[in-house]
Amino acid sequence: MVTKDMTIGEILRTVNGADEVLRRNGMHCVGCPSAQMESIADACVVHGMDINKVLSELNAL
Repeated sequence: MVTKDMTIGEILRTVNGADEVLRRNGMHCVGCPSAQMESIADACVVHGMDINKVLSELNAL
């Protein structure tokens, strides 16, 4: 289960298809160095994304 405290890097390593969900929602920097340290919640704030929508889509995978 993906939680808001997980880093983007952790999600990408453990959830097959997460990169597609993130890109579809407007987060195109999944390969940037910040992805290894930044939580999905923080990234959603920076990118103006709805954390609940993103978590729902990631957890549906």
